Amino acid sequence: MKTENSKHLFDRAMAVLVEGCSSASRGPLNYHPYPAYIREGKGARLWDVDGNEYIDWQLSFGCLPLGHAHPKIVEIVQEKVAGGTHFATTLEVEVETAELMVGMLPHVDKVRFANTGTEACMTGVRMARGITGKRKVLKFEGHYHGWYDGLLVSSNPQPVTTLGHPNDPVRIPDSSGLTPGSWEDTLVCVWNDANALERMLKIHSHEIACVVMEGAMSNMGVIPPKPGYLQQVQEMCRAHNVLFYLDETVTGFRVAPGGAAELYGLQPDIVTYGKALGQGFPVAAIAGPDHIMESIEYGKVLHYGSHNAPRLGLYAAKTMLEEMSRDNNAGWAKINAIGEEVTQLLNQVAKDTGQNMRVQNVGSMFHPVFTDLEEITGYRDFCGHVDLAKYGRFSQLMRDQGVFFTGNRILHNLSCTAHTQADIDRTIDAAGNALEQL
Repeated sequence: MKTENSKHLFDRAMAVLVEGCSSASRGPLNYHPYPAYIREGKGARLWDVDGNEYIDWQLSFGCLPLGHAHPKIVEIVQEKVAGGTHFATTLEVEVETAELMVGMLPHVDKVRFANTGTEACMTGVRMARGITGKRKVLKFEGHYHGWYDGLLVSSNPQPVTTLGHPNDPVRIPDSSGLTPGSWEDTLVCVWNDANALERMLKIHSHEIACVVMEGAMSNMGVIPPKPGYLQQVQEMCRAHNVLFYLDETVTGFRVAPGGAAELYGLQPDIVTYGKALGQGFPVAAIAGPDHIMESIEYGKVLHYGSHNAPRLGLYAAKTMLEEMSRDNNAGWAKINAIGEEVTQLLNQVAKDTGQNMRVQNVGSMFHPVFTDLEEITGYRDFCGHVDLAKYGRFSQLMRDQGVFFTGNRILHNLSCTAHTQADIDRTIDAAGNALEQL
């Protein structure tokens, strides 16, 4: 592949942008020695500034269930931008999008729109504390809830020797610049282990406002919950008078119309959405039943934002929900079927080539890891038994063949409605070639 133009842009970018990018996951940390600078996307395809074409399985970190530049999204945004971008007022489309969401989510009575998953999560935690009058929050190892100080602990891979005993995990800050007070009230528990959570709740439930978790661990590739585990978490939260907060920033409107809550039969007290909801625009939401959502009425629990309910983003979100819902939710059926097929075929080609690659998925979310374990069930498995460097080489070999797998070693890949059988076949051929080269 030619990369001269990307190299030139990277040299320019390094003079004016930190790491030559605006998020570390996009820069040379994951794309060595420099990233491809993308110029255009359409359907399931990307083109970079050197004219290289890729089948895109990264899909803007999961933000594009309909793929790039879907005709209906382009049409509505082009139509509405002529009437203004943002008014900081109430909007008709705000009501319409919320009505669609409430109609799709049986556990939700009311919605409040925000911009990003991080902002929504900050609000969800504040709501839980305001409602309960309790201060502590329990999160899980390996779960990521944005770059909010209060939950920015134990989210990234660490040497297993630093993690502490599973009954009392060490809280490991993920960043410099965090004051000890910012995470003083954050408890950490191992995930996918009901007994571990039960122990924590027996000791701390009197001071825990909420248990916050992802429906599927998606910051360590893709790690599904054990059968029945999420229902156990919900039941334990109810029994111990602790709010159950399901962070659906990644899974919401991706793994099912009702997200992980629908997939696993849950009724969370607080739920937040991002990524797929905006179909490429920065749109997020906090949602839940009336008795929870009334906490942010009139600033009792404060939630403001100049760009909340962004007009163009809400038109994109509304159109995405309508398109994915057509023909009895055919959009979700298609992307989940693609995710299942790619997972099965990648596992088969790994077996055929004798490589220790394992692919796990939840619906349309899938990710290859290189490990000698038969299954990765939690953060400690991932930290101790996954070869991140080998995935980095594999993903680069895929991109060299025009198949864009994420270069971020701990994230995941995804499908969209624009992917075709030909895309799948070409991807599997590329994977076979890459695995043979490894």
